[in-house]
Amino acid sequence: MKHSVLLFFIDGLGIGERNEHNPLAIASGVEPLAYFKNENHRKIFADGVMIPTDARLGVEGRPQSASGQTTILTGVNAPAKIGYHKQGFPNEDLREILQNNSIFLKLLHRRIERITFANAYTPQFFQSTPRWKSATTLAVEAAKLPFRKLSDLLGRQALYHDFTNRALQEKGFQVPAFSVQEAAQILADLTESHQFVLYEHFITDKIGHAQDFQKAQEHLPKLAELVRELLQKVNLERTTVILTSDHGNIEDLSIRNHTLNDVPTIVWGRKKNEVASKIKDLTDITPTILELLTDE
Repeated sequence: MKHSVLLFFIDGLGIGERNEHNPLAIASGVEPLAYFKNENHRKIFADGVMIPTDARLGVEGRPQSASGQTTILTGVNAPAKIGYHKQGFPNEDLREILQNNSIFLKLLHRRIERITFANAYTPQFFQSTPRWKSATTLAVEAAKLPFRKLSDLLGRQALYHDFTNRALQEKGFQVPAFSVQEAAQILADLTESHQFVLYEHFITDKIGHAQDFQKAQEHLPKLAELVRELLQKVNLERTTVILTSDHGNIEDLSIRNHTLNDVPTIVWGRKKNEVASKIKDLTDITPTILELLTDE
């Protein structure tokens, strides 16, 4: 098996101040997710390298999900292209960027075919066409890749965005609860059998918008534990793990809006220093992954 890349996307994770408004500064067990302004971050779990990454991309206003995620998944400066930061779901202009520049499509063009989006979709997604689709969904569709379903989740070949499955259970789906260790093993196994795996987690952004400090303190340690467990299970000699975000949010619960902060991009494993040296803003994620997987 050739080298692989796991892109772990966390929505709404910024580099904030070390103060009472930042749950990352107060909750325990949040390494390696907690980074603070004007601090030296030399010691990162599993010898990772953290790069403060510009999510503003030279465009006025607060970074937003649709344009930020489009940028991450294409390498195109989407806010600059359309002239503003687009919130929520991609509009027609962003959909066109994703259709033509999806990282999945670019990988296929380079004959890298063992690629997948690890997240499971519920049956409702397939029963009726959603009015709005996320940037990730559109990126997968651009490459005509199959979506993972709850049957894949039951077979431990997929994860839900809530990796514990609690959200699915609350909706009435008959699925087992996953421990953090089980969820990490599923992602590690997918990375072992694929050259590129994307996993998306957006509960962090929802917590930030709700300004729910208690939920942040409960959730962030579990998410951090997932990352730590994953790094212990993945073969870091043949795998590069890249964790990044589209904009800040959960690091400042004094406001309901996204922040202007840089986001952390953390790199572990194969060629981590080389990869880290290429990343300055969100436009660098896709081209760096493409180069990493094709320059063997």
